Amino acid sequence: MSEQPTVSLRARTDDDLDVLYRLAADLDTWEERNPWPPAPLARKRFDARLARLEDGDATDDLVSFVVDVDGTAVGGASLFGFDPFAHHAEAGIGLLPEARGRGIGTAAIVQLVEFGFVRRNLCRIHLQAIASNTGAIRAYEKAGFAVEGRRRQHAWVRGGYEDIVLMGILRSDTSAVQ
Repeated sequence: MSEQPTVSLRARTDDDLDVLYRLAADLDTWEERNPWPPAPLARKRFDARLARLEDGDATDDLVSFVVDVDGTAVGGASLFGFDPFAHHAEAGIGLLPEARGRGIGTAAIVQLVEFGFVRRNLCRIHLQAIASNTGAIRAYEKAGFAVEGRRRQHAWVRGGYEDIVLMGILRSDTSAVQ
């Protein structure tokens, strides 16, 4: 039986930039992570985008973590689109190919949800996934998310239209805060 990796969420360091760039520039999963058409992502443009996020007011609307496995960065997870009145936000996660299918995403999303409910006082966290990304949907369901709806043929992915699955979790659905 293989040992479960230790998954944690932490702040980004300069040592993580190569991994995060690799993930951001991955054209194979581009449409699953971005609302704009795929295109090669230059490192200079990636670095500029990070600088804008750090320097701008957008940081109030974004909580971003590095997904760390046994001391190595393997992806990122974030909460964004905060609604301070209704106390909800959207979640997003991206993992390098070699980190997928190992329970890392589930562990990371559970920690992100706990952070949102316990530390940010959210009532609800929602996300969306491409319907064909069954691994991600399974991980979200394991973390307690429920399918709330579907946007039919809402995304153009690798040459065809796909549905977007809308999922959510309420604080009252979890034992994180009772």
